[in-house]
Amino acid sequence: MHPKDFLDECSELVRLALQFEHPADSVVSRFFRDNRSLGPRERATLAETVYTVLRKKLLFDHLAPSGSGSKQRRLAILGFHGPRDFLYAALTDQEKTWLENCDQVKTEDLLDRHRHNLPEWLVQPLKEQLKDEFWPLVESLVHGAGLDLRVNALNAKRDDVQKELAKAGIQSVATPYSPMGLRLTDKPALTKLDAFTRGAIEVQDEGSQLLALLLDAKRGEMVVDFCAGAGGKTLAIGAGMRNTGRLYAFDTSGHRLDALKPRLARSGLSNVHPAAIAHERDDRIKRLSGKIDRVLVDAPCSGLGTLRRNPDMKWRQSPKAVEELVVKQTAILQSASRLLKSGGRLVYATCSILPAENEEIALAFSAANPDFVPLETAEVLTHLKVENAASLCSGPVSGGEFLRLWPHRHGTDGFFAAVWQKK
Repeated sequence: MHPKDFLDECSELVRLALQFEHPADSVVSRFFRDNRSLGPRERATLAETVYTVLRKKLLFDHLAPSGSGSKQRRLAILGFHGPRDFLYAALTDQEKTWLENCDQVKTEDLLDRHRHNLPEWLVQPLKEQLKDEFWPLVESLVHGAGLDLRVNALNAKRDDVQKELAKAGIQSVATPYSPMGLRLTDKPALTKLDAFTRGAIEVQDEGSQLLALLLDAKRGEMVVDFCAGAGGKTLAIGAGMRNTGRLYAFDTSGHRLDALKPRLARSGLSNVHPAAIAHERDDRIKRLSGKIDRVLVDAPCSGLGTLRRNPDMKWRQSPKAVEELVVKQTAILQSASRLLKSGGRLVYATCSILPAENEEIALAFSAANPDFVPLETAEVLTHLKVENAASLCSGPVSGGEFLRLWPHRHGTDGFFAAVWQKK
């Protein structure tokens, strides 16, 4: 494709993504479906250009007015993620001069907002939590996330899969915390690999793997994944149960559960029972009350822990949306807790980095439910032979009460988890 035409495509995709009517990944996917002639390299450049614009939106908004042409064209030029000479072939002399001037701008001369590229309402809670680590977090969010795999313990060993991937030209390292994880240096196409088709690997962030591990579901137990979604954690829990017992995967979205079915077929698991529910007080839930050994509540949340992958989240969320989520999270956790039998384990988790969705929910639940005893996540993970478990945890009392993962510290998405045992 001619550089000028390609830059037009970039500009159009930027325009569509910045409407914020749908998640950026679905906007990009739809654009590719509508433009099937695009090759793999063109698709990669288009996607990375859009994500760069979303990551650095405030900075690019600051630089764009000095350029010429439509705003989305200027943003696409600033965020262009391909060879410079290819881009230059699409630019006027005036645009080239403007871009070179933009390149000369030094980071240290910018206002904080043009450096951190975060909405103001998000800055304060992050600075309060992280203090001197605020800027390292910002730096980690500018770079996209790597690709983590979970090796299916039911039918494969991590070392064997790592060697098999290496033979296929895919380099990986063992994840530092999850005993089932591999981290890839690149983002290769996995779906045609034998390891993928026979269910030996699944794409899953290391942090998400640790949430499933915290539940520590045993052979023969009755277990519920309360907000199962597309089932990444469900599959990890089922493998941990060695395909025994009964694992319910509940979600209010039948569409999300449909995405679990092909993954389930590949995994070789037969102990998983997906079921769509109307709400957290559904009759199916009531029928299981007091009968379940372990419950994972991976609650619907702001998703702000996934900003490396989903930079549009920071522009699509708002304080009001978070307030509404907190009400929902509180109700879901309370309903899910009724499923547990005496001695059962409850895990509450989010992929958020906001205390309002995390520590505040967990502490309020503990205060309202004295029959649920909080467990130290650091101790639970140490018992499960996770290395340096204490470095993954934080809390107001001993520092080990809650799992708290950060991109800049742990190389994972941002995750939170709290664990209780019912008396």
